[in-house]
Amino acid sequence: MTDLTELTIAEALKSLKNKEFSATELTNAYIQKMENTREYNAYVLETPEVALEQARLSDEHYKNGTNRALEGIPLGIKDLFCTKGIRSTACSHILDGFVPQYESTVTQHLLNAGASFLGKLNMDEFAMGGSNETSYYGPVVNPWSSSEPLVAGGSSGGSAAAVAAHLCAGATGTDTGGSIRQPAAFCGITGIKPTYGRCSRWGIMAFASSLDQAGPMAKDVRDCAIMLRAMAGYDAKDSTSVDMKVPDFEQVLGQDIKGLKIGIPSEYRPDGLNKEISGLWDKSAQMLQSRGAEIVHINLPHTPYALPVYYIIAPAEASSNLARYDGIRYGLRVKGEKLDDLYINTRTEGFGTEVKRRIMIGTYVLSAGYFDAYYVKAQKVRRLIKQDFEKAFEKCDVILTPTSPVSAFKIGDESMQENPINMYLNDVFTVSVNLAGLPALSLPVGLDSKGLPLGMQLIGKAFDEETIFKTAYALEKDAAFKRK
Repeated sequence: MTDLTELTIAEALKSLKNKEFSATELTNAYIQKMENTREYNAYVLETPEVALEQARLSDEHYKNGTNRALEGIPLGIKDLFCTKGIRSTACSHILDGFVPQYESTVTQHLLNAGASFLGKLNMDEFAMGGSNETSYYGPVVNPWSSSEPLVAGGSSGGSAAAVAAHLCAGATGTDTGGSIRQPAAFCGITGIKPTYGRCSRWGIMAFASSLDQAGPMAKDVRDCAIMLRAMAGYDAKDSTSVDMKVPDFEQVLGQDIKGLKIGIPSEYRPDGLNKEISGLWDKSAQMLQSRGAEIVHINLPHTPYALPVYYIIAPAEASSNLARYDGIRYGLRVKGEKLDDLYINTRTEGFGTEVKRRIMIGTYVLSAGYFDAYYVKAQKVRRLIKQDFEKAFEKCDVILTPTSPVSAFKIGDESMQENPINMYLNDVFTVSVNLAGLPALSLPVGLDSKGLPLGMQLIGKAFDEETIFKTAYALEKDAAFKRK
C-alpha cells in the first residue's frame, strides 16, 4: 500500500476528491509518522486532536461536495505564527506558556481553505539564526543526516525537516534574510519567499518588520503554488499588505519558457565558490537554455554590501520589536526587588545568546551617536541594492543563483559556533532579495559529493511570482531531483 505521507499536496487532493481515502485516514498516517520520527525534533508541539477534528470536518465537506482548495491537507505551522488556543512561543523561553487568543491572518487563510494543523514546528529563536540551533527546544536534525547529525538550516528548520521527513504535507515558513530558502535547500525541498506585502504579517511575531515575509514550504513547485494562493491576500490589519489580486499560480505550471531571459549575476560567483555548487549552477542554466530560454549576464554591483546592510537593519528592527517582551503582560516573568530588576531578570533569562547579540547590535546602531553613521547609511545602501535589481530586470525576466554557498553542515560545527560571522555568511545569496522586497524560490537540483541536497534560487520581479513558478517548474522537471 502507498505511504500516504509521501504523496504531494496535489496528489493527495486528487485522491481525496476521488474518495480513495479519507481526510481522517490521511491525517492519521501523518500522526503515526510523527510519533515514530521524533528524533528529528521538528515539532515543538503536536496537536493530533485538533488535526483529527479538522479532518473530520473535511470529510463532511467531501461528502457534501463543498470541498475547498486545501480540504483535508495536514500542515505543520512554524512556531512564529500565532494560532488561536494553541501555544505559540517563537521557540523562546521568554514566551513560555503563551497561548494566543487570535489566529494569524495566514493561518486563518489556510484554515478557511480546509487545511488541518498537525502542530507547531521548531525554529531558531524569534527567527534569528541560520541553522535552527538557537531554538530553546534544541536543534532540528536534518533528515538527510547519516553518520553525524546535520543542521536543517534556519530559521525555518523545523518546517523544512518536517516536509522532507514526510511529517506534514506542507508547512508555513517565514523569511527575513533567507529563512525559507536556505533550509529548503539544506533539506532538499522547495520553498518560496513571496514579494513583501503579498502575505499578511498580522499575527506573526515580528523579527524585522520591513523584511519579514511568510511563505510556503512543500515537496515540490506545484505544492508551493497551491499553498501560496491560499496563504496570500490583502489584509486591512497589516499596513504593509498590498491590495492586489492573488493569481492562480498553479495555472502557469508547464507553460513554455522559450524566449524567457535568465539573468546570471557575476557578483554571485566570488573567488572560492564551492565548485560543486558552481557546476550545478551552470548545469541549471543549461537546462533552462535547452528549453529555449536565453542566458544573459547581469550585474548587481552593490551585492558585497548586502550582508553588512542586512546585519544593521535587521538587528535594529529586532531591537525595537523585542522591547515588548518585558515579563509584565505575557510569557516568562522572573521577579526582582524593583521594576527594573524584573525587566532585567526576565530578559536575561528569557532570551538566548543570539537574540541578545542582535538586540545589542540593534540598540547600538539606533543610539544617538551612531544612528546616522550606521542605520541611516544602511537604508541608503538598501535603496541602491533595490535599484540594482530594477536595472537588472530591464535585461532579464528572472535571475538564477545558488541558494546557499554550502550544503548542510554538522550540528555544533565549531567554525560556526566560535565565530557568528561565519554563520551570517551563509545568507550571502539570499539577504539582497529581502532588502529589495522581491520574490524568490529555492528548489533542489542535485546532490553534492557527500550525498547532500543543493538548491538553486530563482529571483523575480515584484509581484511576478508567476514567472518564478513557471521557470522553477521547468527546471524541476529537467533536474529530476529524487526526494529521499
